[in-house]
Amino acid sequence: MEGVSEAGGDSGAAASGDAPGRSRRPPALTTDTARPEGGGRAAAGGAPAPARQWPLLTVLGLAALGLLVVGTDLFPQAFRIGTILVGVALLTGAGLRRALPSVGMLAVRSRFTDMVTYGVMGGLIVLLALMVQPAPWLRIPFLEDILHLTIT
Repeated sequence: MEGVSEAGGDSGAAASGDAPGRSRRPPALTTDTARPEGGGRAAAGGAPAPARQWPLLTVLGLAALGLLVVGTDLFPQAFRIGTILVGVALLTGAGLRRALPSVGMLAVRSRFTDMVTYGVMGGLIVLLALMVQPAPWLRIPFLEDILHLTIT
């Protein structure tokens, strides 16, 4: 028998001091994923669930408000302002991910990856909302030139 000494015990466990049948080697098949950095509770464990997840609820609330503004279309620039709110929600997520040590379920990947993802996507959404036609609030001349070169 392999792994059993002549004395009848498990030689690997006896030599390393581990429990019988346990190895310090990583498993060949991964069965779980590591918790993201900062993925713990944002409030004490005794607090109600919404209080523990306040960073995620803040971001989702801002995004929902933006979608509500776009969906109701109550005023002339509702589309632009609602879209800016969605972008600001993502930028807020990037800021919370940077500033807080623990953000609950807002942590999806590593801190750096979350910050870059939320920041780039939020920034692009805000930029595009500012440039939407008609009557954009932000004009970038070289982008207009590139557009005219590709169409004509």
